[in-house]
Amino acid sequence: MNPEPLKFLHSEAALIELKLEYFRRVSTEDLIGSLKPETANALKTKPDGTIMDGHHRIKVLLERGIKVDELPREIWERVE
Repeated sequence: MNPEPLKFLHSEAALIELKLEYFRRVSTEDLIGSLKPETANALKTKPDGTIMDGHHRIKVLLERGIKVDELPREIWERVE
């Protein structure tokens, strides 16, 4: 089963330019590696694909033409 397409929680205008500039200097390979599940800064999403952690890195990867919807992620299930 394919994961849901990624969606930003907030508008892209809410992203911090300084963080984007930093991540733009990081290699694509290192950005993807930093998002791997079970790492400190893993790509975390809700089940519907809403990004909870990793917004800036995903934005930079999108700028580079990477198919981010295929990246492994940690799914945050809602706990009641």
